[in-house]
Amino acid sequence: MSAETYRDAWGIPHLRADTPHELACAQGRVTARDRAWQLEVERHRAQGTSAAFLGPEALSWDRLARRARLADTARRCFTVLERKDPETAAWVRAYVDGVNEGLTETGHPAPEFVRTGLTPGRWDPWTPLGVWLATHILFAGFPAKLWREHVATHLGPDAVALFAADGPGTAGSNGWLVSGERTTTGHALIAGDPHRFIEDPGVYQQIRLSCPEFDVVGLAVPGVPGVAHFGHTGTVAWAITNAMADYQDLYRERLRRTGAGVEALGPDGTWHRAARHTETIHVAGEDTVEVEIIETDRGPVIAGGPEGLDDGTPAALSLRYPPRVTADLGFGALLPLLRARRVADVDRALDAWAEPVNVVQAADTEGGLLHRVAGRVPVRPVANGLRPVPAWEPGHEWTGWHTPPRAGLTEGVAVMANQRGPSTPLGVEFAAPHRADRIAALLAGRERWSAADMPAIHTDTHLASAGPLLDHLAALTGPTALTPEAAALRDRLLAWNRRMDADSADAAVYAAVRSAVVRRLAAHPALAPAAVAPAYPEVLQPWLALVPRVAYALEHLLRAEDLYGIDRAATVRAALEEIAARPPAGPWGDTHRLAPWRALPDAATAHGDEPGLSGDHDCVLCTSPVPGLTDRAARGPAARYVWDLADRENSRWVVPHGASGVPGSPHHRDQQPLWLDGELAPVVTDFDRLTKESDD
Repeated sequence: MSAETYRDAWGIPHLRADTPHELACAQGRVTARDRAWQLEVERHRAQGTSAAFLGPEALSWDRLARRARLADTARRCFTVLERKDPETAAWVRAYVDGVNEGLTETGHPAPEFVRTGLTPGRWDPWTPLGVWLATHILFAGFPAKLWREHVATHLGPDAVALFAADGPGTAGSNGWLVSGERTTTGHALIAGDPHRFIEDPGVYQQIRLSCPEFDVVGLAVPGVPGVAHFGHTGTVAWAITNAMADYQDLYRERLRRTGAGVEALGPDGTWHRAARHTETIHVAGEDTVEVEIIETDRGPVIAGGPEGLDDGTPAALSLRYPPRVTADLGFGALLPLLRARRVADVDRALDAWAEPVNVVQAADTEGGLLHRVAGRVPVRPVANGLRPVPAWEPGHEWTGWHTPPRAGLTEGVAVMANQRGPSTPLGVEFAAPHRADRIAALLAGRERWSAADMPAIHTDTHLASAGPLLDHLAALTGPTALTPEAAALRDRLLAWNRRMDADSADAAVYAAVRSAVVRRLAAHPALAPAAVAPAYPEVLQPWLALVPRVAYALEHLLRAEDLYGIDRAATVRAALEEIAARPPAGPWGDTHRLAPWRALPDAATAHGDEPGLSGDHDCVLCTSPVPGLTDRAARGPAARYVWDLADRENSRWVVPHGASGVPGSPHHRDQQPLWLDGELAPVVTDFDRLTKESDD
């Protein structure tokens, strides 16, 4: 046997081979068969060449990818991997060989290739590392440092806390670990749902990898071998959420041109030669664009240059991020994770983890439990975490690496939802505690839990963060009476159960009033100085937009002792009257609809309108709109899982669309009804219950 491919009823690939390398090749091959178009898009994004077929809308990303040196960093990391860990490097090569084999097969090519005129390109051994980097370079949110600087400059230093991400708008992942003392089987359960941009095809690939050394089910990242984030080996299982750690720094650079190139002023007061070259980006339908690539001793310059930003502002920003410094992306953890048998094995594997920085939970069949942070966070001054720091001043250097913190369980339970927790010493801003508190409260409501009980937590729609706005509505009394329509609407909202259900008309009304409040606050002259963002690259502008920042910080803004003299009672009153005059015509799900990202946006027309959703950005069912801009949800649960340590066959999982990335395939969107209803598909591990597809 070289490799065998089986499928379950949902088209999920189950792969079996004699060796890990043959299995990696099979994983690459089946991923190319199922996700060829997605792999092509990710390869181009990692290289900064996506505008060549996606057009000018992709140009800003390509510029960032080139200037941040993503492809070059991936090459460096793979070169070091070959030297320090040749087994893992050969395993990655085997995966790439499988991808290239799968891409050259004839059969049923994705229709996107026909539309764009592309043919799948060849993968290099370093390409999976580039895909990983491109997927996570913005994951830690370094552009938030630009926002803090911007809002502090225009509204004062107190504005940083007012608009902090600890407000209600930070979307992230949920995860919870229930020890055996709190389950019906006496064995642990791990459950959760990673919240990311919902893409079509999906960002996670359900897969089974089986060979004599290991047998793992899990959620893979298409384009990357193994199962990094969510896996179950039969005797041990693990899952992650974003630790919200701060591990990327921005430096303000002073650059000057010389006859020999470009120099940067260092913290020693001396001008140092910076690396410089130019690259050309091809743009579909437009002229090519030349990009100047500059790298100082801090890192690559991602915005501005010797002449400043596009608007003439004298600024240049360099980005320092761990893989660029260490040439290590943490891929050395991937094979040990697959081979893990106990929690101690997972723990040792994660000591090699680099990026992104995660909170990890794991449990095994012998009762072992793990709750820790994994990843590489530099030791440096506090100021580095807050905003861009001057490269020419001493005291902003990296001086080592933090020891990842660990935590325990409380009453047999550990909850992770991007809130302040074990990773607090490593971060600046975290998610509000609402999701974590709600999950903990739900878990406390029952003495014993089973795997079948977990979807009730996944799909909880209670919105705790509605409190401040409802308090303002309740306080609308006094000499300026509400119109009868507004008074009735206020009373209706005060009686609302605070559940953001798709079929709830009250939830729709609340969301409409909330959006009206956000728009009015953002339009107030007191906040106007923050409305015009600096001329940073377009790809960074979402972090600098005022309306989303007001929406995400609404809790803080409504509760603050003073908000720059803004009459918030009058603002809420006007918003209530506005919606009372033209209330929503239907329930929340009419406007709160899925908005998945597709590389070719007009492909959405093939599916008609997207489905309505329950949930909201602060519900456990975190389907995130942008109040004030849109009710549509581009972010949400990119997968759901329940890992049962009593019996892996009792585990469950689901993704938003399906196992196949090919439109028209029976498994392209067949899991969506389950995902919408909060149901999960079974994890099948008995090969006799699977359908054999091929021998490769």
